[in-house]
Amino acid sequence: MSIKVIAFDADDTLWVNEPYFQEIEHRFCELMEDYLPQHSVSRALLQVELANLPLYGYGVKGFILSMIEAALQIGGTTISPLAVEKIIAFGKEMLEKPIELLPQVEEVLTALQGNYRLVVATKGDLLDQERKLKKSGLESFFHHIEIMSDKQNADYLKLIKHLDIQPSEFMMIGNSLKSDVLPVLAIGGYGVHIPYHTTWVHETVEHQVSHPHFSSVQNLKEVLALVV
Repeated sequence: MSIKVIAFDADDTLWVNEPYFQEIEHRFCELMEDYLPQHSVSRALLQVELANLPLYGYGVKGFILSMIEAALQIGGTTISPLAVEKIIAFGKEMLEKPIELLPQVEEVLTALQGNYRLVVATKGDLLDQERKLKKSGLESFFHHIEIMSDKQNADYLKLIKHLDIQPSEFMMIGNSLKSDVLPVLAIGGYGVHIPYHTTWVHETVEHQVSHPHFSSVQNLKEVLALVV
């Protein structure tokens, strides 16, 4: 491999993220269970979230707005201002969560730094992702930070052009096959999948991936065997 740049997803690759969303979703379902069973509330919320992605993008703020919209759809005019206040409080709580690095992150970044240009390529809300990166203590490892509205082929091609490299010189590491791996393979780069124990249903991929530029590892440290 002629890799020059190694890019990392952030949420659930460098630090914990999805469990916080699931925790708040559970509390939202509990808040709304006077109207519907919790599983029905969860399904209604997902439908609203997916419909809102083109408008709000990914991240906590869009999640808050989707919870409020779902609550109004479910409860109509009977939803109290107190319930809306609680939903807003849920979101602020998420935005103030401490950063919990995943195992071996600093060790692996230290081993790679100097041999490759390291990049963060992540989706989400700009301010929130900047906050998390700053709190993580990892900023100094990275040559470039790219906070993307989405992770489609064109988004990665734009990043690769900015980095002034060829797709074959780019490796992307992340927990989502859909966002972190498949688009990069499609444009000629290398994709490494690190499964996380929980993944948002919108990011799941059912089929097996078979590609000469694809690798799957069980933990971040195994990446070193691929490139060092």
